[in-house]
Order: sequence, then C-alpha cells, then structure tokens
Amino acid sequence: MQVIRGLHNLRDEHRGCVATIGNFDGVHRGHQAILDQCREQAATLQLPVTVVVFEPQPREFFAGDQAPPRLTLLRDKVRLLGEAGVERVLCLPFNDALRSLTAEAFIDKVLIDGLGVRHLVVGDDFRFGCDRRGDFHLLTEIGEQRGFGVEHTRTFTIDDDRVSSSRIRTLLASGNFDAAARLLGRPYQLGGRVIADQKLGRTIGVPTANLPQPVRSLALHGVYAVVSELPDGRRLLGVANIGWRPTVGSTRPVLEVHLFDFDGDLYGQRLRVFPCAKLRGEVKFEHFDALKHQIAADQRRARGFFLQHPAAGAVLQHPAAGAVLQPPADGAVARHAGNNDLLPLASAPLAREAVTSDSSAGTPADHDDG
Repeated sequence: MQVIRGLHNLRDEHRGCVATIGNFDGVHRGHQAILDQCREQAATLQLPVTVVVFEPQPREFFAGDQAPPRLTLLRDKVRLLGEAGVERVLCLPFNDALRSLTAEAFIDKVLIDGLGVRHLVVGDDFRFGCDRRGDFHLLTEIGEQRGFGVEHTRTFTIDDDRVSSSRIRTLLASGNFDAAARLLGRPYQLGGRVIADQKLGRTIGVPTANLPQPVRSLALHGVYAVVSELPDGRRLLGVANIGWRPTVGSTRPVLEVHLFDFDGDLYGQRLRVFPCAKLRGEVKFEHFDALKHQIAADQRRARGFFLQHPAAGAVLQHPAAGAVLQPPADGAVARHAGNNDLLPLASAPLAREAVTSDSSAGTPADHDDG
C-alpha cells in the first residue's frame, strides 16, 4: 500500500480511483463496511481504492486537548487500512489553508485535480468546506457535471446501534473489551517502541517495558491485566499501567508493561499490548513503599484474572495466527491469588448513545464520528 503525504506529492499515476474521506479512527467494522463498498466499485471500474484522511484530525485541530482520544495512531491506521484492501492513503495536513477552502474548491483541488476520482463513497450526512455548503447533494450534483459517481454509505449496526468510534471509546472506558472487540472486528491494542526509562521497577524486582504514548492516544487510563506480543510473535501475560505515573512523575503518558516470568532485553523493540481487564484507576501514592505494595497486589489480581479466565487470551489470535499464549507460572497463581483478587470478565452492556458527525465550521466532516 502507498501513503501519499499532501497534495503536492500526488502524481499522474495517482489519478483515477474509487475514494472515500474520513478520520477512520479505529478502522472499526463500520469503517470496514465502507471499505467493502469501495472495493465493490473498484472491482467494477478496475480502479484502486484511495482513502483520504487528515492529520491532525479535524476535531483535534479545533478542540485541541478537548478532542476525544484516538483509538489508533496514524501508523496503525495505515496498517489496518492496508489490511482492509486499501491501495492508497492520501494524508492531508489539516491546517488553516485546508480549512479555509470552500466546498467547491475542496472538490476541485482534492477530488478532481488531485485524485481524478471516478467514484466517491461518503455518508449522506457528510459536511465539508469553510462555507458549510459541502454535502452529499452538492457532491452528487458536481459529480454528474464532472463525470464521477457518488454513493452514500450503508448504515452498519450491531445490537440495533450504529457502530462508531465514540461508542467504542465508551466501551473501553467501562472496561468492556469483549464488546469493544466486537465493534472493532479485532481486540483493542496499544503499542510502541520500548525505551530506557528510570528503571525503578528493577529495584523492586518488577522490571517493566516502557512505551511512550502520544497524549491524544490515551483512550484508557489505569492498571490492566494484559497480553503482550513480542516481536518474535510470542504472547505473554502481564500487567500494565497506562497513564502519567503520578507517584514517580512523567513528562508524557507511558504504557508501562511488566511481563510475567520473562527475562530478556526488549529495548528498542516494538510491542503490541492487548488489555484484557481493568484492575484499578491510576492513583498517586504518598510514598514509594505504598506504590510497591500496590504493584504486588496488582500482579496478584492480574494473575488471578488469567487463572479464573484461562481462555481470556483466546480472542487474541488475530492477527498473529498460531501465536501461543504463555501461561503464568504454575504455583505462583495458586499461592497468591485469593478470592478477593479474582476479577469477573467485563460485561457492561453495549453503550447506547447519540452519534453525530464531525461538523465543526470549516471542517471536512467525517461520515463517522471517529
């Protein structure tokens, strides 16, 4: 798959495509349904599928730190789009120049002159342009004049509710990872590259892999029982803190993972981390000894969760087929996991909520809220 950064990098070979536009945050099953529509048209017209995304996302540009946290960073979004059959991603910098374009100018500059679009798939509530004139009807009208088709997206629902990025955020915040996975079409994951940090965990026998996280990526905060995938494909059980580590201090959010029964050097390597159950929220302790005591309790609870739910990692076979989950050490769980340490599987009901499009003035709004 090809990633094109900015209109100035478009070439003649990029013209002629079936396209869709949006944030595609999470590349969830609603997004996947849109991409299915694109692939159907692309097969008929024998053209590639191109997805237009924005960086930063429009809500982030307008709302800053008040914007919803991302489900996927650009790197992961591009990977997931490629896995869904997208041939090209056009990533446009969302800035004052782009937001100031009228609807007609956006169509001419991006869709016609830039991509030479032959067919466009968008939501019938799609809005764009600084003048707020851009909508499905305008696209259809100009498409008839300029020779490209326009098709609205099919509504994709689960349990009678539309699948959306905000609905998935709600489920993640409630700890309902099973339901979130249903909407995503895969288990939710975080990741990053392991860096050297303060190494305080080693002083108490709990070494951790520290993965810095961009501020806007934190859909989760707190301590979780997790399954981590190593670069060699092994998947290990463990416990992770996601957040700002208020007791020891941090200049940026960190995903801090302790892998059970593992001894090895992971510096510089990329890990993927799958949260399975929330143990507690992030807390600032008065002194390090109190934190040390809590870390021991967190380990017992995480081991207890995996003991009580040995199949908890079974849904994590995607995308590394055949990866084996390593069980916790035999006696350790039996010795330390008391009844009070066992956690039930997350079972919050699927959230019902109003779903709205990104519709800030001047924003090329997404046909999904994510």
